[in-house]
This record gives sequence, structure tokens and C-alpha cells, in this order.
Amino acid sequence: MISNRVLGMKESQTLAMARRSREMKNAGHDVISLSLGEPDFNTPEFIKEGVKQAVDANFSHYTAVPGLQEVREAIVLKFKRDNNLEFTPEQIIMSTGAKQSLAQIMLAILNPGDEVILPAPYWVSYLQMVELAEGNAVEISTEAANDYKITPEQLRAAISDKTKAFLFSSPCNPSGSLYSKDELQGLADVLKDYPNILIISDEIYELINFAGKHESIAQFDTVKNQTVIVNGLSKGYAMTGYRLGYIAGPQHIVNACTKIQGQITSATCAITQKAAQVALEADPSTVKYMRNSFLERRDYVHGELNTIDDLILPKPEGAFYLFPDVSKFFGKTFKGKTINTSADFAEFLLDSEYVATVDGSAFGSPKCLRLSYAAGMETLKEAVIRIKRFVSQIED
Repeated sequence: MISNRVLGMKESQTLAMARRSREMKNAGHDVISLSLGEPDFNTPEFIKEGVKQAVDANFSHYTAVPGLQEVREAIVLKFKRDNNLEFTPEQIIMSTGAKQSLAQIMLAILNPGDEVILPAPYWVSYLQMVELAEGNAVEISTEAANDYKITPEQLRAAISDKTKAFLFSSPCNPSGSLYSKDELQGLADVLKDYPNILIISDEIYELINFAGKHESIAQFDTVKNQTVIVNGLSKGYAMTGYRLGYIAGPQHIVNACTKIQGQITSATCAITQKAAQVALEADPSTVKYMRNSFLERRDYVHGELNTIDDLILPKPEGAFYLFPDVSKFFGKTFKGKTINTSADFAEFLLDSEYVATVDGSAFGSPKCLRLSYAAGMETLKEAVIRIKRFVSQIED
């Protein structure tokens, strides 16, 4: 009764770990979940006020599939103000979360056997989206020593006559890595030689940047017309439950996504769209307090965990994740059980200390583990104590 495409699809490991954490909490265990990428902040008051006004103004009806004209205009203004990028409202479509935006791009461009290049680590759903659209993922492996970033040489070597797209995030989920302007220029210099390859730039963590100004690969004229930007409100504005993502890019891609969305969900929630307008029309500095708090947490957790022998831990420049390489623990034992994989490490940590993380294999990096520090400082302090206690019991 169930289709092969669904039978072959893996459950999101982040959601699976979140579910297991809830089950353990319901059983009475004091679980600290570092598995989900959700800010612990509430939506800012000025956005909530905008929502109330939208409700009172009766924004309760269907809108055009790509979204309200005035909200798409707000997105256009955001790109000009924050990124110095020129788009028209017709080049914008809003969806029910950036996840839907990404899935629709895959469905819009891929035919069976088409290839999508994914630098690993990659966000957990990228691979499943490619495969759902009957494409093939070509993974480029990276190492902690290189801050989990690919080189132009690696990118060029991965391109074939079947390559349809290059998909990456910066700041990156799960590594927190950030591509500099020069590094993006290097990738653009490769991709400009292949104008039929679509560049999909996931910039959902744009506002959680600890290195300075956000850089988008779309800034380079040589590849601007082959680039689609995916962004949204969940991370930078603490609006995860509102569910609004958007894309900006070539007209034919936006038109194709509009066609798909028109048959699946139609427009996203009208109230959420008006909330997005309020958020995006505001100066980004109004939500910088969240970024500053994440920076403080990053410095604390990284500083504490970096003292653990055999843990290889780059210092991320964005997002709210740490992505340690735990492979030096492979072959060692914890209470008589051998740690053979990062999945074992994550499982033993959860079972013994009730700290939930996500196994790196879900992100294409089986030597690693993802920890989210989007939690309160007191929670993070307790998590650090438990992780150190766990590691202290691992034996050669």
C-alpha cells in the first residue's frame, strides 16, 4: 500500500532524536535535548503586535500562491538593504517553511538520474529531498581540519555531465561553518563555467553570524542568474512555529515552484505572511540580542568541551551548533560496551547521562556529532557537566 519512494525515505534523525527525548522525559528522566535546531527565545514583541493587527484587519483569506504583493516587496527591500541584491517581487515565492521551499526546488529541477552536489556535512533533509525527486546526491567529504568546507578543486572534480545543482548552506547546519567572501568567490569561479548548474544557497542562518557581514554567493555577477537563495524566519527571528520560508531567484525557477505549490498547499498562512512583513521591514539590529546570546553560549560550550582530550572541535562562526569529530573514541569502551560509531557515542551518552545529540551520519559525516547550543545557559552548563562525566568513563 505504501509507495517505494516513501519506503525508501529515512526519518529525519533530528526529529527522531527529539521524539526519543520526549519519550524519555515522559518516562520520568531528566533529559537535556541538544538535538533540535530551535531558538529558545520567544518571537519578539513587535512582531507579535503585527500579528495581532493582521488578525484584527481580517487577513484570514486565501492569498496569491507566491504570497501577498506587499510582503514580497518587503523581501525585495530586505535583499537590497541587507545584501545589496536586486530582485523583483515576481522573483519571490513564500512557502510554509524553508524546508518546503527547498523540496519544491528539487521537484522543480530534477529528472531521474540528475545529480546534486552536496558538501558534507549537509542539513539532514537535503539528501532525502534529492532522492524524493529521483535525483542522485554526489557528496563531497570535508574534515574538521578544514572547518568542514570544500575547496574549488573539490567542487570542480565533483561536476559531471549529469550535474543539475549545487546545494549548500552558509552559515552551515550542522557545522556552523561560514564561507568567507573570498571562499565563495572561489566556488563561483568554478560554477560560472557551468551556467546550466543551479546554485542553491541556503541562508536560513544569515542573522546568526559571528564573523561580521553575511556573504551570499549571489553577490557575484558571474553566477547571480544561476543562483536561488533560500531563507526564512525560523532561526533569526525565533519564529519556528510560524512556518515561513522564501526563495528568490531566476524567474523560471520561481514559476515552477509556484506551479508545484499551487497543487500542494497554495499560499502559506496569510497571518504568517503579515508577521514576516513586520519582521523584514524592521532593522535587523532589533533581533541582534539573540545573535549575541548565541555567541556567548558558543564561547562557553566550545571552551568547555575543547578541553576534552580526543575531541576534535572547530570553533564555528555561525548558526548555533557544534560539530565535534568523535572518531578518536572509536574502538574504546563505555561500561563494557564498545564505541564503534558516532551513533554509539550518541546512544550511550543519551542512555547514561540523558543528553540528546544527533549522530553525524545523518549529515553525511559519520565521524561527528551535532550538538545544538540553542538552549539556556544553565541548561548548557548542566549538559557540559554530564558530557564530561560521560567521557571520563570511556576506557581504552
